[in-house]
Amino acid sequence: MPTAKLAVTLPEDIWIADLSTRYPEATFRVLAALTDESTGIGLVEIVATGVGDVLDSLDGADGVRVFETLYRGDDRALVQFETDDPLILMSVRNSRAPFEPPVTIVDGVADLEITAPRERLSSLTDQFRTLGLQFDVRSVRTTIDSESVVSDGQRELIEAAVEKGYYDTPRTCTLTEFADHLGVAKSTASERLHRAEGAIIRAFVGDDAPTGDERL
Repeated sequence: MPTAKLAVTLPEDIWIADLSTRYPEATFRVLAALTDESTGIGLVEIVATGVGDVLDSLDGADGVRVFETLYRGDDRALVQFETDDPLILMSVRNSRAPFEPPVTIVDGVADLEITAPRERLSSLTDQFRTLGLQFDVRSVRTTIDSESVVSDGQRELIEAAVEKGYYDTPRTCTLTEFADHLGVAKSTASERLHRAEGAIIRAFVGDDAPTGDERL
């Protein structure tokens, strides 16, 4: 399943964007959040040298209904807030992509990481465009849970092939040599490797449903 890291530029009239651009050295980490049709409630950690000034500016900021300081130190505060401008949260909710805290906001840009099927990631970016949110895709990677993709026997087969050098470039173990190591015919070794490789490749491109007897 793919994991995307996105950098979302927040509109200037949103309170968190305004606050983070006024204090560009401050870091805002949204640790938890939930939303309904028009309101978002969240928990944010603020790290800043002048954290008291940031809290003073937060008090009365447009778009923030209420906030409560749960902890305050010299350069760090933990705040619970309720807002009328939960644009990112609404986008995540509407796309049915899971919210993965923390979302880090610095100088008007929110960095978030989402792990979801490709169609939900696509729906999320559509939601951003609909709301006028500009974003950059910083990276996309696909993670594979080998236990759900291949059988124990297939995993041991691939691990043995890697250990022997079958997947080295250049190869230090031929298919014939690997088959001899397994004590099977060359055609049998080729077929087993092909099945395991096929399952892994389908999972990598987003189709992790096994077909036929490829889990055997």
